[in-house]
Amino acid sequence: MSTPILSVRPLGFPWETADPFLFCAYHDDAYPRGNGKMGPAVSLAGRDIGQDFSRKDGWSMYHGDSVPGFPAHPHRGFETVTIVRKGLIDHSDSLGAVARFGGGDVQWVTAGKGIVHSEMFPLLKTGEDNPLELFQIWLNLPKRSKMAEPHFTMFWNEQVPRAVLADAQDRKTEVAVIAGSFGDLRSLAPPPDSWAADPKSDVAIWTLRMEPGAGVQLPPATLAGTRRTLYFFKGAAASVSGQPVQGPVAISLDAGVEVAIQAGDGVCEFLLLQGQPIAEPVAQYGPFVMNTQQEIMQAMQDYRRTQFGGWSFPDQAPVHGSEPDRFARYPDGREERPA
Repeated sequence: MSTPILSVRPLGFPWETADPFLFCAYHDDAYPRGNGKMGPAVSLAGRDIGQDFSRKDGWSMYHGDSVPGFPAHPHRGFETVTIVRKGLIDHSDSLGAVARFGGGDVQWVTAGKGIVHSEMFPLLKTGEDNPLELFQIWLNLPKRSKMAEPHFTMFWNEQVPRAVLADAQDRKTEVAVIAGSFGDLRSLAPPPDSWAADPKSDVAIWTLRMEPGAGVQLPPATLAGTRRTLYFFKGAAASVSGQPVQGPVAISLDAGVEVAIQAGDGVCEFLLLQGQPIAEPVAQYGPFVMNTQQEIMQAMQDYRRTQFGGWSFPDQAPVHGSEPDRFARYPDGREERPA
């Protein structure tokens, strides 16, 4: 009998992805107490500040110098989907949008013809640690949408469709649907120019958290040719279609087949990415993803000339105050807070 498992690969950093996805980074940082200025209340000695991916003491500063995170940087030609499970992100961009989000919130940004944004990780708690856990997923844009107008939106935790499924022994699996559908659960609408906005793209982004021993069935994709990768990122052992797997691994699946998953003796967590491939040439230079090298050169020239709308903030790494409230202010000035 054939197996729906096509391959099993260890997880590195970043995670390997398949068309239409370009990149998936999983950050799980055990940040210490804050210093009252939203940075860590410990010495930064021994870190390569500005380029710290060391995970020294279980965390990194990344490109931040006093607050960890990613100061202003450009993107063109793809989308970022950022799922924050713990901690907070302070977002600022060249459209004029700002946001503080976390605790299950999802930010979806279509870079399109060009955007500059910063993503900082403010450590607000001074009396306790500030753990941060997030995924950032890069979803490609087809040629027709590479130069679409940039778009910023928030899916607040309270809005993200979720379900708790119980198996025959009442062991539970929580499913969150960021894109696509899982049974009767349907995601919020992706941005208008997204590859995920076209039903024929069959894009899905799901997270699953399974209690010890819990079982769940992954429904098959709706279209032939869809690519599906299941990332087993938390937990020691599970069973996928009857085959034992040891985490952390990436599992490529036959998307047209229902797949049974059973957690091992501990809690198991998974991220699923699927979609129809865009199947166009990919030319990439850092934060620019186009179809040809000529378009990459044009992106670099455009960025040097226009800064993709310019940067209106007083520094390259803005943070949004000491209050933990989540919010978003859109480019048109509209303010939004989770219900």
